[in-house]
Amino acid sequence: MVGADGRAVAMGAHGELATVADRSRHVGLVGLAVMGENLARNIARNGFPISVYNRTHARTEEFMREHGDAAGMYGASDIQDFVNSLERPRQIILMVKAGAPVDAVIAELAPLLSPGDVIIDGGNSHFPDTERRSKDLAAQGLNFVGMGVSGGEEGALKGPSLMPGGQAEAYAHLEPMLTAITAKTDSGACVTHIGPGGSGHYVKMVHNGIEYGDMQLIAETYDIMRGPLGMSAREIGEVFLRWNEGKLASFLIEVTAHALAEPDPETGQAMVDIIVDAAEQKGTGKWTSMTALDLATPVPTIDAAVTARIMSSMKGQRIVASAVLHGPEGGAAAGSLDRAATIVALEDALYFSKVSSYAQGMALLRAASDAYDWNLNLSEIARIWKGGCIIRAALLDPIRKAFADDPNLPNLLLAPHIAESVNASQSGARTAIRIARAAGLPCPAMSASLDYFDAYRTPNLPANLIQAQRDFFGAHTFKRTDRDGTFHHQWPNLQESV
Repeated sequence: MVGADGRAVAMGAHGELATVADRSRHVGLVGLAVMGENLARNIARNGFPISVYNRTHARTEEFMREHGDAAGMYGASDIQDFVNSLERPRQIILMVKAGAPVDAVIAELAPLLSPGDVIIDGGNSHFPDTERRSKDLAAQGLNFVGMGVSGGEEGALKGPSLMPGGQAEAYAHLEPMLTAITAKTDSGACVTHIGPGGSGHYVKMVHNGIEYGDMQLIAETYDIMRGPLGMSAREIGEVFLRWNEGKLASFLIEVTAHALAEPDPETGQAMVDIIVDAAEQKGTGKWTSMTALDLATPVPTIDAAVTARIMSSMKGQRIVASAVLHGPEGGAAAGSLDRAATIVALEDALYFSKVSSYAQGMALLRAASDAYDWNLNLSEIARIWKGGCIIRAALLDPIRKAFADDPNLPNLLLAPHIAESVNASQSGARTAIRIARAAGLPCPAMSASLDYFDAYRTPNLPANLIQAQRDFFGAHTFKRTDRDGTFHHQWPNLQESV
């Protein structure tokens, strides 16, 4: 609103009016849902004065009542007041739902901004949208940064992993603030300039795809423990807790251990045992599979994880099918296996499968970097995933080393220290899959991880027969093993013989 002297004013922490001229802010943030709220608090806590704005002003007022005492916090009354409150060049972070809401906020903001100002989209936007917005805003003299933010609510508040893409000069302006608010590890702040255009959101998308794979692999491992091994949720949680002290150490393993140990306060049962087995998704895993197909780069573990979530959502059909369709007879009865030996095999299986899944994700980043001319630094990407993000894990140190040793490494599995580890742990994966198959348990992600490994290491696949079939019915041609060139064979005419 406007004061008696004509200057814009807004509500302070305790409801008093404060002039915008007295409250010039380093950065602005639009969108005060949980992620936006926590990121704003993180920014203020690290000494960067911030203006916040929410389309529903009541939410801004509520936020200021709860958190407005933080130094440098300012709640804007409207969009014009918000823009006027910012230092130039303005830097504005959008924490709104991906898709049309992002375009709507940009359309509202852009006419009020000046050349050189920076808009940062911190949501899970699809990278083609980021590419489009970047080009459109560049035509208006505005900088656009698509920034992946990983770590969930706690990460946003205490230190996320940040994946900003866009103009290098825009990142240089943002770098001091982003470095301050991000997670820190022994390898430094978990932020780096990813590359131009939509590269930041692309890397975040692949991060989420790997996350899908990790979660499905953990779930399949859990399923073998509760089924063929006959273990309780508490017992399984204790195993994951031990695993978190070794080569599988990671945020997701730790989360799993604690989730399995959590009781339901109403029934006293394990909380996980009363949760319906229908997993939801928000689309980033699907996008990863789609772009992988576009780039002809296989990511079968991620594909399997996406499919598994879709299958889980078909709960009603699965209940009907369970009464009609029958699994194998004579499989291992619960508790009949050597528990200790099987748990050792499962640890190797999960480690092997995770490495395979990461290899697929990093290969996809390599393919995208080449296709879109992004010049992605895969070692740096592994480094910033070490802290703050959902897939942070001890495994990222050897992954970082692999791409630091050879920046042109075509596939993670070819790094000598990685090849040694997967060669040593592959038998565990084969054992785990064999147990699951005998018990009639689906293990699509673990099977896909092993299939990727086996296909990648096999010099002679049966695709020669597929090429013969294609040439037989469609004259699609083929190449020969004994000479160069492209060939077509005159196959028998089956129509004449019918």
